[in-house]
Amino acid sequence: MKYKIMKDYVEHQVKSKFERVVKKVFKIICICILVFLFLLLFGYGFMYLWNWLMPDIFGLKTITYWQAVGILVLAKILFGGFSGRKSGKGKPSRKKCGPGRKMKLKSDFSKWKHYDSFWQEEGEQAYNDFVARKTQENNDTN
Repeated sequence: MKYKIMKDYVEHQVKSKFERVVKKVFKIICICILVFLFLLLFGYGFMYLWNWLMPDIFGLKTITYWQAVGILVLAKILFGGFSGRKSGKGKPSRKKCGPGRKMKLKSDFSKWKHYDSFWQEEGEQAYNDFVARKTQENNDTN
């Protein structure tokens, strides 16, 4: 009896592992086929657009599929690279906006509530005085 239970258990484990491996292989094959079809379609789309627009606009010759793929690969090498942003290059990381930083930002904006009245009362005249002073300094140094 124990032998039969153990045999059934082992058969079940082997069968389920085999099924998982087959499913994984099937998924990988399907993904490879889809990627291949996407690249094929993308190359033909690029070739179609090039042959439709470039000869009329710039007087260039029409291109074949492999020339279109070559242009895409060359553009990827020249402009895109192959790094995948793993080396720390690219966008700088943003600072986390924690509670202390939020309070600092809010306190900075609280000073602006008097800005309009300041500008109406003193700001424009103060700015004009500043410009006159800078102009005078430039004239004195020349």
